[in-house]
Amino acid sequence: MIAYLTELFSPAILTYLLRGFAITLRVAAIAIVLSIILGTILGLLRSYAPFVIRKLAGIYIEWFRNTPNLLWVMVCYIAAPLPTDWARCTMAYVLFTSAMMAEIVRGGLNAIPKGQFEAAHSQGFTFLGTLWYIILPQCFRRIVPTMLSQVITVVKDTSFMAQVAVAELLFRTKNLMSIFYNVVGRQITALDVFLLFGFAMLLYFIVNFALSCIVRHMQKRRAQVRA
Repeated sequence: MIAYLTELFSPAILTYLLRGFAITLRVAAIAIVLSIILGTILGLLRSYAPFVIRKLAGIYIEWFRNTPNLLWVMVCYIAAPLPTDWARCTMAYVLFTSAMMAEIVRGGLNAIPKGQFEAAHSQGFTFLGTLWYIILPQCFRRIVPTMLSQVITVVKDTSFMAQVAVAELLFRTKNLMSIFYNVVGRQITALDVFLLFGFAMLLYFIVNFALSCIVRHMQKRRAQVRA
């Protein structure tokens, strides 16, 4: 069995799969950071901007929240003016996920008492200063667990890139099925398929389980603080 696993997960195959996993993590990390920034801006605009801007932000949010993420991966892969396939897919995740983040941020903002603006104004804070120093810190303390849950979704949804032949983890795992004979020198078996996809599943699980543990830890801390 050890000899079989050593042959199946040879350095060449592991390198091939882990390079795909690196693309998965790169796309997820960039999409998450940009989505949090854009989502925060959209959430603020939808909560505090003048009427017309609020409505435009709302249209953006509802448009992307109510259309499939996979659809935007395909559209951006074909049409986005970016130089690489993974960058075009990253744009799709940013557009889609920022709408989700915006609603999370807006929910956190709505949970903060409006009287804090009057209290801050009485202490000499400007509107922007109140948002930066008082409102947003409280908002993010409330919404970080929910945001992390959305982050987990982004990591899992990177598998959509396999549908447009971006060489991330899932695509490379599937592609091994067709080049297996050339790499290993024998026909692929059902056990090979099970183990290769199981390895990909394990990589996704490790990342998402770590994030889930962080979410649970933060929720416990919040519960203890409230108690």
